[in-house]
Amino acid sequence: MKVILYSPQISPRLNYIIDFLSVHIFGEPVILTTDIAEFKNTDAIKLNYSLAEVDENEIRISPHALLFEEGIQPQLIECFEWHRLKVFFKTEGNIPFDIFAASFYLLTRYEEYLPYEQDEYERYAHVNSLAFKENFLHLPLVNLWIEELIKLIQRNRAFRLQPLTFKFAPTYDIDIAYRYLHHSVFRNLGGYYKEILSGKWKLLKERDNVFSGSQKDPFDTYDWLASLNNQYNLEPVYFFLLAQKRKGYDKNISPHNRAMQKLIQWHAARYTVGIHPSWQSGDDKIMLLREISLLEKISGKKITHSRQHYIRMNFPETYRRLINEGIKHDYSMGYGSINGFRASVTLPFYWYDLEKEEKTSLLIYPFCYMEANSYFEQHYSAEKAAQELQGYYDIVRSVKGQLITIFHNHFLTEQQQWLSWRKMYHDFLQRNFVG
Repeated sequence: MKVILYSPQISPRLNYIIDFLSVHIFGEPVILTTDIAEFKNTDAIKLNYSLAEVDENEIRISPHALLFEEGIQPQLIECFEWHRLKVFFKTEGNIPFDIFAASFYLLTRYEEYLPYEQDEYERYAHVNSLAFKENFLHLPLVNLWIEELIKLIQRNRAFRLQPLTFKFAPTYDIDIAYRYLHHSVFRNLGGYYKEILSGKWKLLKERDNVFSGSQKDPFDTYDWLASLNNQYNLEPVYFFLLAQKRKGYDKNISPHNRAMQKLIQWHAARYTVGIHPSWQSGDDKIMLLREISLLEKISGKKITHSRQHYIRMNFPETYRRLINEGIKHDYSMGYGSINGFRASVTLPFYWYDLEKEEKTSLLIYPFCYMEANSYFEQHYSAEKAAQELQGYYDIVRSVKGQLITIFHNHFLTEQQQWLSWRKMYHDFLQRNFVG
């Protein structure tokens, strides 16, 4: 069934959000028209995006100004409830708000282009966001709005929906590939003496066991993860940190180390691998290109997937740089300080460059759960984190979205501190997926 949308004017912003809805609801492009006669005479499902009624068989959504503005300026936002969901940009029509403008505002991260407070890592602080302030960060609100819009259309006229299916996309960040092995002699000696001075005898014994060959390096969880991937038919993406120099938040093993290169090659032969741009690359435009090029050389594959280390990014600079270096798929859309839906959606979407007013080629894959957030930022136990993760699974599955999680190899070890987290992840897979 065709769908037509009438609007007195058509803007790049309107085109963008209707394209998004076309893909995820109707399965074919919505016809956009400024011709009232064409709108009235068609047998298609009719969406009227204007201030006045045009046809008695239409669904009218009265427009807010946002989709017809140019430039970026503060927006007056007052939230209220509709069908037990938070909404904003109040207007009149068959629904009481402009669902297109509100979705555009959230997807494009409009608020992050405005002046904002930074967190301790010089990132956009999640406490600034509308989703956090209005307590819907834990919800894929755009997906839930879409469900209500579909119900409204179906009450007026039966139509065939684009079939959506729930997807689980596990991802792994390899920040520190090994705990002891393959680091520099200087670093290993420093760690050895530090453990002696602090009396950490268990770590000393562990270190000795690893170097004697009687124990596997605790961060070497790759075979275990591979067995889970096989058992539960998972298609993960692995992101490798390849900073040339160990500095600050970049604590990876040298990418020139032969063991590190073999690890990358082993994964590239089996899975999708992507670049984990170093913290340092955020201050050096050339460094990003070098890291991507090195990963391509090591893996023997074109690298088109990326996720920012520590989720360090700002709009529009970070995404423009990724596009310039050939990245097509980015997995950074989430917070490095709290779990939840940064863009209030759990479906892939193309990034819209607000300053240039254009849809780009960069496909964004939003994540909602990272175990490091649960542990370091939210101070959850493994048991409470398991409840949190299950909650995200349940809500994403209910809207037939894509659940993207982040785990780190060094969180999934058999060390006493992390054993409960390893078990938590295994139990989650066992509970929700057929082995």
